[in-house]
Amino acid sequence: MNIFIDNKSGIPIYEQVYSQIKSQIIAGDLVEDEALPSIRFLAKDLRISVVTTKRAYDELEKEGFIYAVPAKGFFVAPKNLELLREENLKRIEEHMEEISRLAINCSLSKNEILEMFDLILGEQI
Repeated sequence: MNIFIDNKSGIPIYEQVYSQIKSQIIAGDLVEDEALPSIRFLAKDLRISVVTTKRAYDELEKEGFIYAVPAKGFFVAPKNLELLREENLKRIEEHMEEISRLAINCSLSKNEILEMFDLILGEQI
């Protein structure tokens, strides 16, 4: 598991840890039932507070990406296809909002955007 902490980003450290682990789970880099590093080990490895690491793990557990086994640690939860679909829909919406902002700046019409999307989609099929 690779996690990079950027102290200059302005994003809270727990959120950086949370989002990077979540991304690795969604991408399949961390697989179902794989053990995660202990909270203390990860905190020491990243040179961050145990409280910060615990907060990231708590958020991941709350959202169903990991689960805890008492006296054993944290593990990657089985993939919930509905949860993954929802995550991907959220990411698509974010990209679409960015596309909308760029389109407005370029004075593109809805039809021009749809035509571009049809061309891109046609190339991928």
